[in-house]
Amino acid sequence: MASPLKDKHIIVGISGGIAAYKAPLLVRLLIKAGADVRCAATPHALQFVTPLTLETLSGNPVYTDLFDRTNPHSTEHISLKDWADIMVVAPATANIIGKAACGIADDALSTLLLSFRKTTFVCPAMNSQMLESPAYRRNIATLRSDGIIVVESQCGQLACGTVGDGRMAEPEQIIGQMQLAFSGDEHAALSGKRILITAGPTYEKIDSVRFIGNFSSGKMGFAIAEELSRRGAEVILVTGPTHLASSSPNIRRIDVLSAREMYSAATEVFPSCQAAILSAAVADFRPEHVADHKIKKQNDTDGMTIRLVQNPDILASLGNMKRDGQILVGFALETDNEIENAKKKLSKKNLDFIVLNSLHDKGAGFGHDTNKITIIDRDGTTTIGDLKPKTAVAADIANHLASLL
Repeated sequence: MASPLKDKHIIVGISGGIAAYKAPLLVRLLIKAGADVRCAATPHALQFVTPLTLETLSGNPVYTDLFDRTNPHSTEHISLKDWADIMVVAPATANIIGKAACGIADDALSTLLLSFRKTTFVCPAMNSQMLESPAYRRNIATLRSDGIIVVESQCGQLACGTVGDGRMAEPEQIIGQMQLAFSGDEHAALSGKRILITAGPTYEKIDSVRFIGNFSSGKMGFAIAEELSRRGAEVILVTGPTHLASSSPNIRRIDVLSAREMYSAATEVFPSCQAAILSAAVADFRPEHVADHKIKKQNDTDGMTIRLVQNPDILASLGNMKRDGQILVGFALETDNEIENAKKKLSKKNLDFIVLNSLHDKGAGFGHDTNKITIIDRDGTTTIGDLKPKTAVAADIANHLASLL
C-alpha cells in the first residue's frame, strides 16, 4: 500500500537545537515514503548538521539565507510556500516557536513559516525548564489554536545530562503522525489534536484517614484516552485515584485526589486543547472542615454530623471558558428522567454533546468492563447504544467527536 506522503512536496524546517542531528534521518524517511523534500535551516541549525548532508539526502539545495543571490527566486519563501504541500519543523526550538506565535519573520525559516498556510507540523525540542515556562506554554497554545499540529516531545536523556520531558520525538514517530494526518481514514480528524480527558473518582477528605468517594473505577475514561491516542491525538488525562495504568506514549497523565485538584488541572489545560471529554465522577460536595488527625469516636451512642459545601463545577467552568472551535463533552449519570435531565445539563453547561450512562442495565456503569450509553447532541438528536465493551463504547465516542472536529 502506498504511503499517504507519496508525491507530497514537503519542507523540512530545521532550527538550532542539538536534536537537529535527527533531521537527516527524517529527510531520508520522507524520501523513502515517496515525498519530494526541500530543507530550510537557520544558521544555528547548520552548527549541528551540514548543508552537504541535507542536500545529498534531499537532492535539493538548502534554503538558509533570505537574501542569498544563489536562490532560484528573489522571494524564495514565497516560491517554496507555493511549491510545498506540507511543512514540518524538526526540531522546533523555543525560539522558533516563539517567533511563529508572535508573527516574527527575521530569517529564512521564520519568514517561510509565517507565510505558509497549509498543513504544518512542529516538533518541539528543548530543556525541560524551558518546556515548562509560561511563555512557551502560551506560545505553543497559540500555534495549536492556529491549526498547527504539534508532535509532542518525549521524556528521555537531554543534552544537559538530565532526564526529563523535552526530547524531540523520534523521526519514525514524526513520520507516523504525518502519515495519519493524510491517511484519509478515521484517524485524520483526531491526529495531532490535543484533547483533555478526566477520569475516575475524586476523594474528599474527612480527616487524615477517611474520605467521601464513589465507586467509579476510571475504566471508561481510560478507554477513551487510549482510543483517542490510538487515532493520533495528544491526550492529557487528568485522573482521580485508580489502579489503572495508561500505556500509550501519547497520553500525558496528571494524577489528582480531590475535586478542587481536578478543577485546577482541567482549567489550566483546557485553553490549549481542541476538545475535552469529562468522564470523571466528580464529588459535588466536600466536608467544610477537614481534621488533620483521625477523628475518634466519643462514645458508643452519639452520632456524627459533617457539614458539606459545594465543590467547583468543572464542566460548567469549562463551558464558560470554551471558545469558538473547541468541543466540550460531558457525562451524565441519572436515575430518574434520564434523557430530560441530561438535555438540561447539556444546555446549562454549554456542551456540544453529552454521554448518558445507564444504571438500569446489568453490566453497565461503575466498575464493569462493559457499558451502555446514549449520546445526545445540542440539536436534540439522540443515539442509543447497545451494551458493549468499554473499549467499543470509547470508539463510538471518538467517532462522534471526530465528526464534529
